[in-house]
Amino acid sequence: MAVTTFAAIDIGSYEVSMRIFELSKRIGFRELDDVRFRLEPGKTVYSTGTLSMEMVDSICEVLIDFKRIMAEFGVEEWRACATSAFRELKNPLIVIEQIYRRTGIRIEVLSNAEQHFLGYKSIAAIETGFKKIIQKGTAILDVGGGSLQVSLFDKDALVTTQNLKIGSLRIRERLRELEKSCNHYDQLVEEFIRNDLVGFERLYLKERDIRNVILMGDFLTDTIFREERQDNIITKEEFMTRYEQIVHKSAQVLAEDMDIDQESASLIVPTLVVLKNFMDAFHAESLWLPGVSLLDGIAYDFGEKKKFIKSGHNFENDILVASRNIAKRYSTSKSHIQGTTDVALAIFDSIRKIHGMEARQRLLLQIAAQLHDCGKYISMGDVAECSYRIIMATEIIGLSTEERKIIANAVRYNTTDFVSYELLKDEETGLDRSQYLLIAKLTAILRLANAMDRSHYQKVKGIKAVLKERELQLVVDSDQDISLELGLLKDKVQFFEEVFGVRLVLRRKRKM
Repeated sequence: MAVTTFAAIDIGSYEVSMRIFELSKRIGFRELDDVRFRLEPGKTVYSTGTLSMEMVDSICEVLIDFKRIMAEFGVEEWRACATSAFRELKNPLIVIEQIYRRTGIRIEVLSNAEQHFLGYKSIAAIETGFKKIIQKGTAILDVGGGSLQVSLFDKDALVTTQNLKIGSLRIRERLRELEKSCNHYDQLVEEFIRNDLVGFERLYLKERDIRNVILMGDFLTDTIFREERQDNIITKEEFMTRYEQIVHKSAQVLAEDMDIDQESASLIVPTLVVLKNFMDAFHAESLWLPGVSLLDGIAYDFGEKKKFIKSGHNFENDILVASRNIAKRYSTSKSHIQGTTDVALAIFDSIRKIHGMEARQRLLLQIAAQLHDCGKYISMGDVAECSYRIIMATEIIGLSTEERKIIANAVRYNTTDFVSYELLKDEETGLDRSQYLLIAKLTAILRLANAMDRSHYQKVKGIKAVLKERELQLVVDSDQDISLELGLLKDKVQFFEEVFGVRLVLRRKRKM
C-alpha cells in the first residue's frame, strides 16, 4: 500500500504553523505532528505594508527548523502557504525570494478566495455529516488575524462568500491606543465592526434562514472553548456564558486564566465580539466547532489531487454556483448565459485533440461564459471593460488571483480587439506567456459561442466537431433559422483559426 508523508505549512498573521500528515488510499489522511511558533507578521504589515528584517529572519529560522522536523518524519512533499499578512505586503516577491534563497522553501501566497476554499475543504475532510448539515441554511465563520470570511450555504450549494477586513489582529492594532482610555473595550469593538455587519446583513441576509453556524479555526477550540468542547457543539447560552466571563477582562488576566501568552490573549476579546454580533445577526441557536484549520485543508487538497482521497462533496460545483450568483446579482440574462455556456462547453469538448487544455481550463471557460455579460449592469456601451472590472473586483471562492485575471481578460476580449502579449503584460503584472496563450484560447471559444447565440434565442442545440488534417468542421445542430448567427461569425472564425491553427468550416446538421 503506497503511503505518502506530507507537510502543510501556514504563515499566518499571528503564528507560523506546520502539520505533518500520512496519506494513503486506505486511511485517507491522518495527522502525525503539529508544530507552532508564535510570530506576528501581520502586526506591522497591516499598518505599514512591510516586514522588518528581524521578522523575516524569524520566519526563516522557523522554516529551517520545520525542514529539520520534516526530515525526521521522512516528508516527501510539502506545501507552504501565506495568507493575508503576505497579501498586503507592498512588495511580497522580494520577501518570498529572500526566504526561498535562505530556506529552500517556496512560499505560495494564497488569494483570499483560495485560502478560505481550502479552509472550507478542511471541514468537509473531517466531518461525515457536513453534507447533511449544509442542506439547510448554514454559515461558516472564519475569523483570521486580518479578516473575517463569511460563507453561506443552502441546499448543499455555496450561496455566497464574503471577506470583511475585521480580523482579530487587525482590530487589535487599529484600536490599541483607544483601548487604553476606554472602560468598555467590547463596546468599542462592536462600534468598529458595526458598519461592516450592517452592510452584510442588508446585502446578503435578506430572506435567508440560517439554521447552523460553523466556527472555523483551531484558535477557538484550543483556547477559548477548551472546556465546552466535549461534542464540538456549543449552545447560544453556553457561548453567552463564556462571553460574559471573558469580555470584561484584560489581556493580562486572560493570559493567566488560560495559560497562554499575552499576545494571544489580546486577540480573544475582538474574536468573541465579532462572533457574537454575527451570531445575533443569524439568530443562531447553536454552534459547531470542528477544530480544523487551513493546514487540514491544504492536506485534504493534496490528497484529492493525488487520488488518496475521493470527496463526497462536489467542490467544483460550489465555484460554479458562486459564479452564477454573481451573474444573477448583475441581472444577466439567464437563458442567454446558459445558451452561451452550453455552446462554449460543446466546442471545448469537441476540439480536445487540438486545444491541449484540461478540466481546470474547462471550468475557467464555464465561468467566463457565465460572467461575460455582467458589465451591462453598469454600462450598455462599455460592456467588456465593465465586465472585466467587476470580475477583477469580485472574489470567486476557489479561484486564484491569476485564474481570475485569465477569466476577466477572456471576457474583456470577447468583444474587443485582442492585444499582443507585450501590451497585456504591461497591464497585468505577473502574466506569463502560457497564461496569455490560455486567455487567447478561451477568448476564441467564447467569441464563437457568444456569436452563436447573438439573437438570445438559444437556437443551437448541439455541436459536433470533425477534424480532417488541418480542417475543423463544426456541425451545428439547429432546427431554427440561424442566418443571423452564421452571418456574424466571420471575424470570430478568423481569430479562432489564428489561435488554434486550423481552418474552421461551419455546417448545419439540418434545416427548417
